[in-house]
Amino acid sequence: MAKSEKVVLAYSGGLDTSVILPWLKEVYGYDVIAFAAELGQGDELSGIKKKAMASGAVKCVVKDLRKEFVEDYLWPMLKSGAVYENGYLLGTSIARPLIAKHQVDVAHVEGATGVAHGATGKGNDQVRFELTYMALDPSLKIIAPWKDPKFDLTSREAAVDYAKKHKIPIEQSKKKIYSRDRNLWHISHEGADLEDPANEPKDELFVISRPLSKTPNKADYVEIGFEQGTPVKLNGKRIGGVKLIETLNKIGGKHGVGQVDIVENRLVGMKSRGVYETPGGTILMTAHKALEALTLDRETMHYKQIIALKYAELVYYGQWFCTLRKALDAFVNVTQQNVSGSVRLKLFKGHCTAAGVKSPNSLYSTSLASFTMGAEYNPTDATGFIRLFGLPMKVAGAVSRKKKK
Repeated sequence: MAKSEKVVLAYSGGLDTSVILPWLKEVYGYDVIAFAAELGQGDELSGIKKKAMASGAVKCVVKDLRKEFVEDYLWPMLKSGAVYENGYLLGTSIARPLIAKHQVDVAHVEGATGVAHGATGKGNDQVRFELTYMALDPSLKIIAPWKDPKFDLTSREAAVDYAKKHKIPIEQSKKKIYSRDRNLWHISHEGADLEDPANEPKDELFVISRPLSKTPNKADYVEIGFEQGTPVKLNGKRIGGVKLIETLNKIGGKHGVGQVDIVENRLVGMKSRGVYETPGGTILMTAHKALEALTLDRETMHYKQIIALKYAELVYYGQWFCTLRKALDAFVNVTQQNVSGSVRLKLFKGHCTAAGVKSPNSLYSTSLASFTMGAEYNPTDATGFIRLFGLPMKVAGAVSRKKKK
């Protein structure tokens, strides 16, 4: 009898991968190795090995990737300032290349010929997984059931029915069917009543942060310390990245910080509606931005804003393992050499605002910024500067007036 092909499935234990695992075995006879990544998703991985084996996996590999996630993915993204379409802090996007990278590593160790994922044919994740596979080992077969003509589970409701028929334990039901993705950085919510942008998110939707109506009436303050753009202290004490984000998620979540409801443009061409909770990430992004405002010169800061937009696109589009992203990291790291200091932040009723910034590398001069004229600034110098700076506009204005006569 011919030996079955081994494939490594990116396995979360959620609805999609819960039904895809037995489907791959049933339809194609694959020996499925389930791979699960611990990225700080709470208790979601509890019992995952037992569940995977009961669903037909020949093996389940679980790796704790939290430290690598923070240091090699989240911190570079934080330093870049990347935000997609003015609101999405890229929590799911940034995690997919890391999962896929280790999935490829497991395939090599286990002698698998293919890698599989449960991303739908309408979403962005399919691109993120598959671009990473192609970048790291183009010889691996890519198996994407949602795009397979034989895969007839064309809705989440159908997947629920399949799970019940095959006695696969799932948390979802046809009434509780949000699509969620959670890690240290955030949790996302899509589907169900959120598919209509006219529907306000329900209070019970939120998982790691409180609805604004249930937040305290008294603000909390936190202080974040940075060294060359990397957060290393909380309230004056050194702290590891994983613990820092976990702590800020609790504090920020209590005040409803980091809740974003946006309609975004997916890479595949359609608009989608997502609700995101990113309490710790929002605090860190706000603090980092405030410190950069104090320590970056104008030209560098403005150009870095352009870079941030491109960096966000690369992350969102799944192009983490491309030369351009590495090149942009080199630029960003140079800009961060003087981004050291501390930022105090106020957390209150969903808002996170800077309440004081200090840096030994501050470019802010109190005497220069003051309305009081001093020896450091001669206001008469501005006269010639404005004349030269405005000369092209003056010439254009003169020509325009001449035409009107």
